Amino acid sequence: MSDAKQPANTTAEADKKYDGFTAEERAAMKERSQELKATARRGSRSAKPDGESEVLAKLAEMSESDRATGERLHAIIRTHAPSLSPKLWYGMPAYARDGKIVCFFQPAQKFKTRYSTLGFNDLALLDDGTMWPTAFALTTLTAEDEARIGELVKRAAG
Repeated sequence: MSDAKQPANTTAEADKKYDGFTAEERAAMKERSQELKATARRGSRSAKPDGESEVLAKLAEMSESDRATGERLHAIIRTHAPSLSPKLWYGMPAYARDGKIVCFFQPAQKFKTRYSTLGFNDLALLDDGTMWPTAFALTTLTAEDEARIGELVKRAAG
């Protein structure tokens, strides 16, 4: 007889198992899947989605501090980079050139972080030497911050 004990496979242990994605990450992927399905259902013949109203509706759902930052960013981006089209991306407000995301706003509540993020994808034309920032943590927006963001999104838009 063996004295080796078999590990107990309880539901509590299985629930604690790391599966690679947090609940927030899984929710973001589900939102992206829904966005893609909605686009596919609309087809090429139907009217384009109103990205502006979708982004504004998403901003309205946010906590007060995220909403205030997001609405201010939206206004800055629309003013300084009017060629970028607002749309949702993984359930976050984003701005695209030719359908490809250039920059996005990640609210703090999205992934339960201590700050919101303004991020830029590789299509953003922000190259500066061999190293440059592609994401900025946002806690509050000062006039100086807003001016810098305006310059960044203008450059990013091309």
